[in-house]
Amino acid sequence: MSADVLVRRAVRGATALRGGAAWRPTPYQVFGALFWLVMSLAYWRVPPCCDAGQHAAVVERLKAHLLHPLHPMADLPGAGSPYYSPYAVAQGAFARLTGLGGWEVVRLSGPFNLLVLLTGIGRFVRVLTGRQWAPVLGLFAMVLLWGTERAWWSGYLGLMSMTGNLGYPSTFAIGLTFWAWALTGTRAGRTGGAVRYVGPSGLRSFWGYAGVGALYGLILLVHPITFIAAALGAVAFVAGWQRDWRAAVAGRWLLAGATALLIAYRWPYFDVFALTGNRSVDAMHERLYEGMTGHFWLALIGVPALWLRARRSPRDPLVLMFALECAAVAYGWVSGHYTYGRVLGLTLVPLQFALGVELAAPRPWEYRRRLLGWAAALGACVGFLTVQAGAVVPRSLDPVGFDQPPRWPTYTWAARHIGPGEAVIADGYHSVHLIAGYGLDLAAPAWPDPALDESERLRRLAAVRSYLDPASSRAERTAVARRYHVRWLLLTRWRRVPEEATVVAWSRQTGEVLARVGR
Repeated sequence: MSADVLVRRAVRGATALRGGAAWRPTPYQVFGALFWLVMSLAYWRVPPCCDAGQHAAVVERLKAHLLHPLHPMADLPGAGSPYYSPYAVAQGAFARLTGLGGWEVVRLSGPFNLLVLLTGIGRFVRVLTGRQWAPVLGLFAMVLLWGTERAWWSGYLGLMSMTGNLGYPSTFAIGLTFWAWALTGTRAGRTGGAVRYVGPSGLRSFWGYAGVGALYGLILLVHPITFIAAALGAVAFVAGWQRDWRAAVAGRWLLAGATALLIAYRWPYFDVFALTGNRSVDAMHERLYEGMTGHFWLALIGVPALWLRARRSPRDPLVLMFALECAAVAYGWVSGHYTYGRVLGLTLVPLQFALGVELAAPRPWEYRRRLLGWAAALGACVGFLTVQAGAVVPRSLDPVGFDQPPRWPTYTWAARHIGPGEAVIADGYHSVHLIAGYGLDLAAPAWPDPALDESERLRRLAAVRSYLDPASSRAERTAVARRYHVRWLLLTRWRRVPEEATVVAWSRQTGEVLARVGR
């Protein structure tokens, strides 16, 4: 009797109908699904803040004119704005199809982006190791092991910052980055830590490499600064694991790189390569280099795990990735291109996931691994209790008084009076960053954008300051209002309403007033 027959006779019950054992979820599928549910709810319970207004404004512009959108925040041409990425265009098309507004689309994007991120992490860790608990431990290291001071930036994926930035393009781009690294590692010749022959067939075929390149090109268009980290990670995987450098293999990697560049070059909405050397946002990113110890020191718990990987192989991809990304961050500091500091969030990934892989090793553990495990558990508790807990513990259920995510006001009360495309002068920090998300125009855009010459934006800001100056005359204010087609004022409670303006509405929450000027 053959072995095949013996195997078939061993199958019993309902599983025999499917010809095999019953499906059982992996630990990562269970914990990943729970994490997705909890963080989606945590994201939805926090009012939008910070950059969310900009991204909602982008959706509103694309909803109005999908092929030729205006500037995201002003009644100006939008050609050349890097905000009009493939991700944003897909959001705009979705808004047109469903009739949803920019705010609703950004809110719905959060769970979708989180799904892309979680599936990408799962594939990424599978390339590094076959240990089933490694992606679970890596995920929790990624969201907890940051620091003991709040780090709130787009692209930072601690629990607390996730409540604000899950709906941002940067989160989607980071999810794609994990997928890209997984596919790159597979083609470089390893899966689950085992060397594999990279043949010419299957997923590692000629067109497979072109597909990987297209994925990197998409990352470049969606979030250029994330692409820097993604490209450095790709270099780390290829340099670390690719052993066969015959002409055909080298040609495939060249094809991947050329495809990425071609995809980016052919995008019609903006020229991503024109952003090279652009320093318009460097000043605001200098803060990234301040307080780095307080923001990131818990991630250093992963250094011993990364050191062990370096001892086993100096060409380990996580080791090379960490070195390359640290070099990129250092370049930003030395050169004054502080925007490179945005790579810091992904610079922690090698530390966090090296730790996760190391602690997923089967027991019994030797003394050093047990010590590392206790340090990681202590660090996770410290990170959770000092910074991250408020993200998932609502104030109503909080017995301690954890720091909560920022709760910015909404401006629906004002937006209902303002027609689409009508220009507004606002003087509040919150209102300036959020009001454009309702499809309205600002006389002076809040953020730099290559679609608008920075000198012109600064002139508009100066004109707004002149308008709001208590010493300005009615004639001076009228001139500014006519020049920039201003119809509305959104003023904080301590700002005096000009005599020529008519108050239309006010907010009980903030005390701000909405006033109409002109006809």
